[in-house]
Amino acid sequence: MTPRSVSFQGLTTRFLVTGDDAALIEHELVPHALGAPVHTHEHEDETSHVLAGTLGVELGGETLTLTAGETLRKPRGVPHAFWNAGDEPVRFLEVVTPGSFAGYFEDVAPVLDRPGPPDVATLGAIAGRYGLAMQPETIGRLAAAHALRI
Repeated sequence: MTPRSVSFQGLTTRFLVTGDDAALIEHELVPHALGAPVHTHEHEDETSHVLAGTLGVELGGETLTLTAGETLRKPRGVPHAFWNAGDEPVRFLEVVTPGSFAGYFEDVAPVLDRPGPPDVATLGAIAGRYGLAMQPETIGRLAAAHALRI
């Protein structure tokens, strides 16, 4: 059975296992793309494991580079961002606990996967439902620092 998936702005998310307690999702991010600006989860812990490519991460103000086989825990309450500054796609697994946050990707996909600027009010309402504090003002800084295409 093929897992369901959503795609927007260069990020494809495949839902491998979802449940209230935990979710296992696979992300694939195209080269030179920002996966998410700095944001903070109120309720979820995330653990990312890189399968292929190079994943850039800002975690608590520190910039990290993860390659295939490396794993990083991103605890709730710690601001973080992720991107692909490389020339090849990056694929990584993410374990999210609790797992109900996986629905966030399905909720934002139709808002972000359309031409023109996204509806900021709708994105804010979705983030609020998931206890997610986004910092969109970090997009320009991250793009400039890591040669990302926005």
